[in-house]
Amino acid sequence: MPTLLEISTHFFLQIVVVLVTYRLLWPLFRRLGQVQVVAVMIAGFLLGPSALGWAWPSAQEWLFPTKLAVGGTSIVHPNLTAIYVVGQIGLVLYMFLVGSSFQLDIFGKHLRQAGATSATGVAVPMVLGGVVGWWMAERGGFFTDGVATWQGALFLAAAVAVTAFPILAWIVYDSGLMNTRLGTMSLAVAAVDDACAWILLAVVVATAKDSPGGIYLAAGGGLAYALFMFLVARRWLARLPTWRPRGDAETAGGLPVGQLTVVLLVVLLAACCTDFIGIHSVLGAFIAGIVMPRGELLDRIRARFEPLVGYLLLPAFFIYTGLNTELSLILEPEVLLMTVVVLVVSFAGKFGAVGLVARSQGMGWREAGAMGALANARGLMELVLLNVGLSAGLITPELYTVLAIMTTVTTFVATPLQRMFERSAWKNGMVFGPDGEEPKAATAPRQPSRGPGAAVIG
Repeated sequence: MPTLLEISTHFFLQIVVVLVTYRLLWPLFRRLGQVQVVAVMIAGFLLGPSALGWAWPSAQEWLFPTKLAVGGTSIVHPNLTAIYVVGQIGLVLYMFLVGSSFQLDIFGKHLRQAGATSATGVAVPMVLGGVVGWWMAERGGFFTDGVATWQGALFLAAAVAVTAFPILAWIVYDSGLMNTRLGTMSLAVAAVDDACAWILLAVVVATAKDSPGGIYLAAGGGLAYALFMFLVARRWLARLPTWRPRGDAETAGGLPVGQLTVVLLVVLLAACCTDFIGIHSVLGAFIAGIVMPRGELLDRIRARFEPLVGYLLLPAFFIYTGLNTELSLILEPEVLLMTVVVLVVSFAGKFGAVGLVARSQGMGWREAGAMGALANARGLMELVLLNVGLSAGLITPELYTVLAIMTTVTTFVATPLQRMFERSAWKNGMVFGPDGEEPKAATAPRQPSRGPGAAVIG
């Protein structure tokens, strides 16, 4: 059993390798029109068994051990646990930063369009994914033996319907779309889609464990949490910018320690609460960010947290995911067939459905197309969902690999496709603004927004 010193020393080395790898990849991905988080995703896969493990198995197993033999029993290696925990902290803080920058005023102006688009963005992919999931469960080999066909259908429905909220936020910030109708509605649609997908996942996990109470806890607890945060916690937190504990003169990087402590407590308690009820910590942290009072205090918190989260904490999540992906399985004909089917269904269900309904709600075809492209990015949230399914014993490594490939492809395509529609608008004298497509003269040239990822891109 490694000592605590050996675990920490090895963990530091692992993080160094991850950071160096994705920084080496970034110049290539920047030329391909990608955002930096895609380079981080790919770095995670390259350092896992699919690439490094294939090229140099002994080095990969030494650098990123996943199992440890103790007295003839195999257990999870402590370093893998460390990577997982640090990655989860990164996810929670990142989603808080996203929520703290969410433009509620723009969202309020376009509530009807966002509602219709969200409903379609959930319903169509869920139906298509459910059909494919049922087919997979009937064929066998993709779900574990204890999973019924209807449970497999619900799991794949959730997997196809999900949108990568954190990665979408990164794309929106990097593209300077945060203060536009397109960016705000895309984030709103992603929030709704992800909430529905997590409720579906909670249903599958709860029924697979013969625990139907988990379904009611996820749905009812999620609603109660949201109502409490918006109706009660938001009023309490409104006093935070002017509140200072008696005798609190300490500052942490220019931030009063008392206020910073309250913010951290709220975020961590929110993450703990939503994890407990079964809808995942990232959504709890996002809502915590939304209800935080806007102003100088929140701006300073974001400025301090962004580099730490983007450079150090989030990469740990991607390497954890990469260690669970075995791309060599794609060589099996059955897995390859399912990969193609899932890719087609996933792309059509998100890009097609969201784009068409956005157009029917009054968006120009270029803005609607860009919104469909953004909704098709699945990245982080899909990978989180896959890890939950794998750890809960619902899916096999084959299905994990199929969905990991789908995640990578749809996320990789999202940014270039969105920018293609934006360039088309620009050539026709239009830009995406707070009220949709607007003439260039009516909207000041956009600069990339300050927000999660802005400090760690480029």
